[in-house]
Amino acid sequence: MLTVRLTPKGGRDAIDGIKLLSDGHSVVKTRVRAPASDGAANAALINLVARALDIAPRDIALKSGAASRIKRLLIRGDTSVITAALGRVAKASAR
Repeated sequence: MLTVRLTPKGGRDAIDGIKLLSDGHSVVKTRVRAPASDGAANAALINLVARALDIAPRDIALKSGAASRIKRLLIRGDTSVITAALGRVAKASAR
């Protein structure tokens, strides 16, 4: 599971790094241009994460948080490949 904090209508589609929440959990900060209506922002989030991890959008499912800023995504695939891709994304967003 990947936990993200999504900002809809964020001006651009981007992964902005990792944020530590007040409850001690970490989330991946993301933003998309799409509005938070009719699932457009959720679909844009899935496409953004799929592009960043170089996997098909069908391999990502929104498990919780459809109407919330904090969302949990289930990513199907080879765990080592996904972990390595997440590491690259984290390094790139830290710059």
